[in-house]
Amino acid sequence: MGADIAAWEPIIGSWASSGRTVEGVEIAGTDVYEWLPGRRFVVHRVDVRMGGEQVNVLEVIGERDGDAFLMRSFEGNGGTALMRATVDDAGVWTFAGPTARATLVVAGSTMTARWERTVDGAWEHWMDMGFRRTSQRSS
Repeated sequence: MGADIAAWEPIIGSWASSGRTVEGVEIAGTDVYEWLPGRRFVVHRVDVRMGGEQVNVLEVIGERDGDAFLMRSFEGNGGTALMRATVDDAGVWTFAGPTARATLVVAGSTMTARWERTVDGAWEHWMDMGFRRTSQRSS
């Protein structure tokens, strides 16, 4: 599909998110994707609990990098990350960074994601997430 910001349209909206890490840590909360005015960037807000820990992330998506979009995230605990997002012709997303990567499949009002992380230099399954749309926003 190449780097066309309109590819994000199926993800725009609010999602109830839930999942579990391979260690059994439960994850629950919300993910919200919305357009910035001008529809050139997407803002992604994450508000989840991972076990006993609150995780808040603000991510700005849309800067082009070849056939990908850069995803710059800022965590409530002070951490930052940079990932690249690509989408194939079937609408399957791949998010990739130096220490984590995911495959996201959007199917109407649901999404699923499989995350991997590097452990001692090798990729390992990390967590599985599910998302259910709770509202759609177009702003």
